[in-house]
Amino acid sequence: MLSKEKRNSYIVSLLFAMTVWCSWLFYTYPDSWAVIQDNWQVTVTMVFGSIIAGATSEGGGAIAFPVFTKVLQIPPADAKVFSLAIQSVGMVAASIAIIMMRVKVLWRVIAWVSLGGLIGLVIGSVWLSALLPPGMIRMLFTVMAVSLAFTLIRLSSGFRLNHMKMPEISVREMGILLSVGVSGGIVSGLVGSGIDMLCFSVLVLLFRISESIATPTSVILMAVNSVFGVLLQIFVFAGINEQVQAYWLAAIPVVVIGAPLGAFFCNRMHYLHIRYLLIALISLELGTSLWLLTFDASLIFFSLSMLVLFLSIMISMSRARLYIRSSEQESL
Repeated sequence: MLSKEKRNSYIVSLLFAMTVWCSWLFYTYPDSWAVIQDNWQVTVTMVFGSIIAGATSEGGGAIAFPVFTKVLQIPPADAKVFSLAIQSVGMVAASIAIIMMRVKVLWRVIAWVSLGGLIGLVIGSVWLSALLPPGMIRMLFTVMAVSLAFTLIRLSSGFRLNHMKMPEISVREMGILLSVGVSGGIVSGLVGSGIDMLCFSVLVLLFRISESIATPTSVILMAVNSVFGVLLQIFVFAGINEQVQAYWLAAIPVVVIGAPLGAFFCNRMHYLHIRYLLIALISLELGTSLWLLTFDASLIFFSLSMLVLFLSIMISMSRARLYIRSSEQESL
């Protein structure tokens, strides 16, 4: 027997999907099938990407960006814009499902990190995207993903999570969350996702928030960040070119269903299965980067430097005792 919250969640998610489908059909008619047929690779990619996005701390761009830039040979700038655009549909759909199911999320974290994320998006999109070559941008995403894998492996090794809510947010916590937002926003401004992975790692490693709360929090955070990113792209930057729009239209019908399904699966799946799935995907991402990218001295130096930086931060957070409960500290 379904609970009232889940039943309402199914109904609202279905209504949202039907609204999006009707709008999509109206906009693309009479070429609706041709839109998907001409860009079927994108549609297939986002079937998997949207489910991963709704179920985990990796946004849909975490699947789209590496596939686009490595397999389909789409420029990183276009892959980034597509990732933000498609997540503004899929992650919003997943967020609606999460809210309707009354899954616990940390709204104050979302607010502060989103504020920093807006600043970071501007920095990443305006300045750094023009400075970094495509190979470095591709590897930055890979390094970010590897740092998330470290977080997941650390959790699987018995790392203790016993907080169900954030501590009182004082100036220190505010500074941490804003810094997370700026850093994650910069990465999202370069590759289309990343703020969700970084926030998830900080919540579980530093603040020791339960994974069941950190995951939906990161999903809603990525939805907000993606909407910000799309609005910036449309009203401040160069807009969305016709090719990216075609990719976006080819993916909308599947992500509006796949992302809420991912949120439902996350609510039912064992957390270890989700961890192992993410670790496997990140291992595949790392392997394809090492295989497909051409490494010169500057790219090797950049990749190793970023890897050392991110892993050092993750290790430092996992060893920090600042937010350990006294009962846990006594047992360590």
